[in-house]
Amino acid sequence: MKVGEKLDSQEITATQRFTHHPARYTEASLVKALEERGIGRPSTYAPTISTIIKRAYVVKEDRDGKERKFQTWILKDDEISGSLNSEVVGTEKAKLFPTHIGTLVTEFLVDNFENVVDYTFTAEMEDQFDNIAKGKLEWTVLMKSFYSSFHQTIEDSKSITRTSIGGGRELGLDPETGKKISVRLGRFGPFVQLGEADEENNIKPKYASLRTGQMIETISLEEAMELFKLPKNVGLFEDKDVVIGIGKFGPYIRHNSIFTSIGKEDDPHTIELERSIELILAKREKDANKIIKLFTENDLVKVLNGRWGPYIQYGKDNVKIPKDTEAISLTYADCVRLAGGKEAEDKPAYAKKGAKTATKKVASKKETTTKKAAPKKAAAKKSVAKKAAPKKAAAKKAAPKK
Repeated sequence: MKVGEKLDSQEITATQRFTHHPARYTEASLVKALEERGIGRPSTYAPTISTIIKRAYVVKEDRDGKERKFQTWILKDDEISGSLNSEVVGTEKAKLFPTHIGTLVTEFLVDNFENVVDYTFTAEMEDQFDNIAKGKLEWTVLMKSFYSSFHQTIEDSKSITRTSIGGGRELGLDPETGKKISVRLGRFGPFVQLGEADEENNIKPKYASLRTGQMIETISLEEAMELFKLPKNVGLFEDKDVVIGIGKFGPYIRHNSIFTSIGKEDDPHTIELERSIELILAKREKDANKIIKLFTENDLVKVLNGRWGPYIQYGKDNVKIPKDTEAISLTYADCVRLAGGKEAEDKPAYAKKGAKTATKKVASKKETTTKKAAPKKAAAKKSVAKKAAPKKAAAKKAAPKK
């Protein structure tokens, strides 16, 4: 090649690309960020991460990516050709994702304790602690300079109510009923609410939990309306309705008054009849395989398959089976022997023991009360006897006069 030489293009390719969000933290990258900002010490990194996970401010999990379309254009031999391709984006492995409660707490602290949650605060405080350790600074001076302003911040935050930091917002009105639709954070997570409670007319609002990935800050009215479509009937199986819904313990399938849980791999809003039947049959098979052996001597004693292997259900108590014993070969006498020879009862042993303990405590209190009351009665008898004694003596003296 020479300077100024004219080159003819053989092929020019243009590929559509999208802006990516910043990478989410892993435990390792979070520790690295703390080190770079001078926050904490090596001994505090592990407790810090375990605390935010334990308090459900973040969750550590894998998330599947989503398919996205993109265009590619090629200029070759003075002709342009294009194609539509697809790629999977957003796949995350062992990443830390903020929860609704974590976002809410962070916003509250930033709004009301900005100077304390500032990145430089902890780093500068670490340096001050080092100066105290070296004798260059009195700890009382540091505490006085910090607490004088911090105390006023605490006093100002006392007027903040729970409702003011609930993170709720109004989305709009239901086109059919005209009722207000709002979203906020509740005890069991974020939810949308349709209507308001009216105790006089016994009217209760309708609730629906947010789906995975939906946020209080970004959910739209249209997305909220989709959440109220549950429970829904997806079809018939064995001449019985198959109903999909979300309850207190998560999404479920209801068929013939029997509930089947829906796992994370299925979306209750998009699950179809065919997949629902698969889950129903899988639950039936699991329940059938759970029972290993029943006994006519006592229906409270069963040999079952559990999560960690076979075990004996002895009334409401669970009894381990020795490793060298086959579960199917157990007799009723074997189960009684392994349970310690006691009789199988509807109540678990620990509840029975608790009741006995409570009875003993009540009995001991009565005994203590009786013992304490006894000296008072004895003292009362003595005082009565002393008062009565002079009268008897006077009566004896009067006798000779007669």
